[in-house]
Amino acid sequence: MTATIPPEVYGILDAPEFAIIATTNPNGFPQQTVVWVERDGNDLLFSTIKGRRKTLNMERDPRVSLLVYPRDAPYTYVEVRGTVTMTEEGGRELIDRLNQHYNGTERYVGDDGTDNVRIVCRVTPDKVIARLP
Repeated sequence: MTATIPPEVYGILDAPEFAIIATTNPNGFPQQTVVWVERDGNDLLFSTIKGRRKTLNMERDPRVSLLVYPRDAPYTYVEVRGTVTMTEEGGRELIDRLNQHYNGTERYVGDDGTDNVRIVCRVTPDKVIARLP
């Protein structure tokens, strides 16, 4: 069942605030990573690299939880629980857009000169929890 992200939390999700993505390791323990995030309508997008632990976790179990909170108001937050789908298509473009949004520079250079394959991760919400001021 898809949930709708309420418009009153768009400001938090559309700001350059860091997000924490939680996946489940094969042994059942949670794995969390800080990521940059972008809202695409009712879905959230983030970028990762093929073969990383979180990618392997999401390939095995696509259920995730993504939490975003403003740095200056940590008790205000949005949690999106949902299912992730992944594709290599648009991977470079997404990391460059996110880099522009978060760092103000055009091209993300962290992967340049490597064999890393960028993945677009799309989180479709099943549940949205928000704590607003």
